[in-house]
Order: sequence, then structure tokens, then C-alpha cells
Amino acid sequence: MKQVIHTDSAPAAIGPYSQAIQIGSLLFTSGQVPLDPATGAVVEGGIEEQAAQALNNIKAILNQAGTNMGAVVKTTVFLKDMDDFAAMNQVYAQFFQEPYPARSAVQVARLPKDVLVEIEAVAQL
Repeated sequence: MKQVIHTDSAPAAIGPYSQAIQIGSLLFTSGQVPLDPATGAVVEGGIEEQAAQALNNIKAILNQAGTNMGAVVKTTVFLKDMDDFAAMNQVYAQFFQEPYPARSAVQVARLPKDVLVEIEAVAQL
């Protein structure tokens, strides 16, 4: 049976989706964009600030589900510009320890609210 995970410490959904769904021992987060959960606004700054906020939003969702970033087994990073990969990677490395999750990173034409990055995660509970 699937269970909806929601926290006010991450941005509310801006469409018909859940912040995360738990099914069995797995948690699937929706893609997190760099919205400040308190204001709903895109955080100011460049890729570093936006990647950090997206990852902090994931962290808040994981915490609500009773787990942490160490339980993440897979992430997908969507970048507006692949030239931001190295800078995003430096921020990303601050949120994870070895063994790092499996990851895909792709450049996309456009992201919601015209942000620079969106990140989703799968975690084991």
C-alpha cells in the first residue's frame, strides 16, 4: 500500500502530485526545485544556491519519512544548462557520503518556474 509523505519544511506541490510516496521499504520523492518552503519563491542566486535548496527540500522530505540522505540509493538531476554540472556537483557532494547514490544527470530545455535545477531521489527506508 502506498503512503503519501508531506512536510511543511519542503515546498508545497505546485501541481497534482505528492512531495513523496512511500511504498514498502522505498521512498520516491517528486522532483524538488529550489523553492523556499516558507515563501514559495525561487531562492536567489545561481546554480550553487539553487542546488543546495533543492537538496535541502529533499532532506526535509526524507526526514519527514523518518530517514536521511544516507538512505538515498538513486537521484536524477535535471539541469537547465550542462555547463552548470561541475558547480552543481560540488554542492551535491556536500549532501552525500560514500557510498554515493547512483545518479543520472541530464540537460533539459526548461524546468518549472524557469529554475536552473530540479532533483529527485529514491531512498530505502
